[in-house]
Amino acid sequence: MPPPPPPLGRSRRRSDPTFDAALDDAELVTVRGQLSQGRWTRARSLLAATGDDWDRRGHRLVVLAQANGAAAWAGDWLLAEPESADAVTLIACAAVLGALRGKDSEGRAREACRRAADRSPADPTPWLGLLLLARSLGTEEEVAQLFDQVRLRHPEHHHAHHLMAARLAERRPDTGNDPLHEVYDFAAWAAEQAPADSPLAVLPVVAHAERYRALALAGQEPMDPAASAHWSGRRARQVMKAAFDWWLEWEHEGHPRRHIDLNYLAHAKLCEGRPAEAAALLNRIGPHATEAPWSYPDRDPHKAFRAARSAALGIA
Repeated sequence: MPPPPPPLGRSRRRSDPTFDAALDDAELVTVRGQLSQGRWTRARSLLAATGDDWDRRGHRLVVLAQANGAAAWAGDWLLAEPESADAVTLIACAAVLGALRGKDSEGRAREACRRAADRSPADPTPWLGLLLLARSLGTEEEVAQLFDQVRLRHPEHHHAHHLMAARLAERRPDTGNDPLHEVYDFAAWAAEQAPADSPLAVLPVVAHAERYRALALAGQEPMDPAASAHWSGRRARQVMKAAFDWWLEWEHEGHPRRHIDLNYLAHAKLCEGRPAEAAALLNRIGPHATEAPWSYPDRDPHKAFRAARSAALGIA
């Protein structure tokens, strides 16, 4: 069991939020900077050391793919080491991000992911790349099929479950705040299927925030989450309590994406009207804020996060 949170009302770190996709992976931050300068050998070492820690591998590859010139530098790496599966997968991830930004061809990104999947059949990361594309550009059937491919290789894949929850939450916004909506069923199922210590225990909270985003953008909920009753229903309170209790007992200090869960949970606790619990979570978050869900539905995440810290911790 992790140590108790720091005393409420006292921040462990008072620096501004970074909103860095690398989160608290300091080595990843360093290697990403070196990759942007064309120094790909450290990326090779980092990915080799990551091995088949699939959540960490996916996290690191997606972040490295955001480096300036990542595709070109990974191409140089592949020329030097034609058998490198890591270089092929990094090229695929960079192509996906380029396609999502409208700067690369969607078709070329898909082909790059397929090549990476052929090179590393056990690795879920190329399928994660395809799922990232499909979450924004694909059909519902394609999203479901790609999610199954990721889950076949890593049943608890954190990023893939978040992508699936976000896509499912956008279905049928006209039905309003339906407690039987499929995104809630999906999140509950995933949490129940996972081991007791899995961070997928927080997925029902993620689903709740994603559904709020979809409903607010469709005009079914207030654009100000503080004015919404979305977090005050009986089912919502049960979900928030279960996730917070899980965090107190099982928090994983070493999970590469744990700060994403902490941000969703802190946001939910503030929306629920429980600032003391939010304060404990915000202390754990420190500067590692994430744009989602503070940006929901269309807010400036920096302002929203600073307002949250001020409300819960009394600091700007």
